[in-house]
Amino acid sequence: GVRLLPPGTHLTLSSGGQADPKPVQFWDYRFEEPATPASDAEYAEELERLFRQAVHRQLVSDVDLGSYLSGGIDSALVAAIAAEALGADRVLGVLMPSPYSSEHSVTDAIAVATNLGIKTETIPIGDLMAGFDRTLASLFKDTEFGIAEENIQSRIRGTILMAISNKFGHLLLSTGNKSEMAVGYCTLYGDMNGGLAVIADVPKMRVYSLCKWLNRDREIIPHHIITKPPSAELKPGQIDQDSLPPYEILDVILEAIVCEHQAPEQLIASGYDRQIIDRVSKLVQRAEFKRRQAPPGLKITDRAFGTGWRMPIARG
Repeated sequence: GVRLLPPGTHLTLSSGGQADPKPVQFWDYRFEEPATPASDAEYAEELERLFRQAVHRQLVSDVDLGSYLSGGIDSALVAAIAAEALGADRVLGVLMPSPYSSEHSVTDAIAVATNLGIKTETIPIGDLMAGFDRTLASLFKDTEFGIAEENIQSRIRGTILMAISNKFGHLLLSTGNKSEMAVGYCTLYGDMNGGLAVIADVPKMRVYSLCKWLNRDREIIPHHIITKPPSAELKPGQIDQDSLPPYEILDVILEAIVCEHQAPEQLIASGYDRQIIDRVSKLVQRAEFKRRQAPPGLKITDRAFGTGWRMPIARG
């Protein structure tokens, strides 16, 4: 009879000539792809070209910048790409400060908008957060503030941005980078909302180098955005490194296992810390269900999530 194989397996022949299913790990999936741009100039040019092409295919009049113009480096880069590709008059940046937003995040976001010449709207979300707290107070009683409450903030912002998008026919841009998408450092139905993920194939350290390159003639991305520790600002004093290895290390590991198809044991044998490698590998595997629900992204490297990535959510 016909034997059905579980998703994520391929066949190998045993010494007796029998076909045995062998589980395929995410570092085993391979596709022939064009070369990744080498320089920041090539990266920027390709991002702008692909972005312009994607927006024209969507047949939209304006771009509503999302998840929001936060004062962070990712949203600043997306705003710059959009303004350069389409013109500043077609880009709207939405500021949505919460009680946990630092003062410099608001001033940095305004500075980005001023430097780019884009329109902005400011919609504080403190009252909406308080409304959710009241609604969930009975159910959440006797529990500590945690990830659920942090993610509510992101989902409030995502809902506001989608409302603006629906009301005015704007294309909502998601601002998550490839490093965050790889390990799931993003919120479903929150900052992942959108119709296009502009930098979903751009690793975090490349985000920094692109922003520095954009500033080669004049300051477009404020210096403070480039030098401050990255933070989602969903609780007091939060920084990304509380939850992730430093991006300088994380991006090298992700490049090895996602793009170069290296197995964890290969990295450990070459000198990487086993605990970090195991942790990152598990994060990449567990985040697949999030990536399946992400907006389409611009493909700029030889292994982007989406069309360049085939990893089952579950394997037999």
